[in-house]
Amino acid sequence: MEGKNNIYNDNKFNIRNMMNKGILSSFFSALVAVFLGLIIGFFVMLIALPANALIGFRHIIVGGLNRIGDVFYYATPILMTGLSVGFANKMGLFNIGASGQYTMGMYFALYVAFMWDLPDSIHWIVACLAGFVGGMIWGAIPGIFKAFLNVNEVITSIMFNYIGMYLVDMLIQGNSAMYVSDKTRTQYIPAEVQMPSLGIPNSNVNLGIILAILIGILLYIVLQKTIFGYELKATGFNRFASEYAGMKGKRNIILTMAIAGGLSGLGGAFGILAPSGIAGSSMTYEPINIIAPAGFNGIAVALLGNSHPIGIIFSAIFISYIQRGGTLASLAGYKPEIIDIVIAVIIYFSAFANIMNTAILGFIVRHFGKGRKSGNTLANDDIKEAE
Repeated sequence: MEGKNNIYNDNKFNIRNMMNKGILSSFFSALVAVFLGLIIGFFVMLIALPANALIGFRHIIVGGLNRIGDVFYYATPILMTGLSVGFANKMGLFNIGASGQYTMGMYFALYVAFMWDLPDSIHWIVACLAGFVGGMIWGAIPGIFKAFLNVNEVITSIMFNYIGMYLVDMLIQGNSAMYVSDKTRTQYIPAEVQMPSLGIPNSNVNLGIILAILIGILLYIVLQKTIFGYELKATGFNRFASEYAGMKGKRNIILTMAIAGGLSGLGGAFGILAPSGIAGSSMTYEPINIIAPAGFNGIAVALLGNSHPIGIIFSAIFISYIQRGGTLASLAGYKPEIIDIVIAVIIYFSAFANIMNTAILGFIVRHFGKGRKSGNTLANDDIKEAE
């Protein structure tokens, strides 16, 4: 054991500790998935329009650099829904209802924006908190069904996507203070209710992205450093064992889904309360019976980030980045949906993370953790641990 420890301590960084924490495995599996997704996307572009493949691919890779404000603006809602899905997944729950929770949070924020008379300095803050509450309510309902009736949360949460969408559309269309019938969309939100802008020209990016990143960091601290986070994860691993240990399994399930719903609802508030670069205008909502795509994009973000709050922050920014570049691919004659193919392939390869982790970790251990004669033995032990 002493010789084994010396071999690891002689390296510049401790391979075993990093692998045990999942740092290397998560990072490299995501990196490989991104690389393969981009390569396959390039081949699709070659097949579709060979002459412009290099130009179109260049737009995808570097196009977002010229629209960095939009990258962060569009990353904000999918970051929040990604944190929502990832948080629930850490508890052993699949929150596929992030879209409905996002829409409900957006409605609560709109209601406060139009119907409540509050001081300008706190109006947007209260609207954001209302969005969080709206999402919590819509997320807690599947949690109650799961905790007390053992109904699978996937079934209830996906059904509540539709219920939430139709309910919000009906409520908005029936409220003359919100809805402009001849424009078939909501009125412009007053400037004092819009979130503070970050001042990047030609962009709607605002304080929401900073708040979203801070929330991601806070979630990491809660999950990894607090008793509350430990109990939630323990319930996710084994509900019955956690209850035997004195933890309240039903309460934790409801709390998990409520918090996850609140995160998605906050994403809806951030999205609708974003400032507009055009004076006198704002973001608007058009009730056309379409489920919010931010919720399903959040699932992709969570998968790519391995449901880790810090990983989700980076994956949300990355997906937003290539989406902005993908919209520019139309300049080379490609449909903007080409980027959806790239993202789909990336997520597809992310699903094979365990297989890729085994191969990647084997390579890393053999090249960075070897100790001459005993190195191969140690590498094999570590690969087995990784599996």
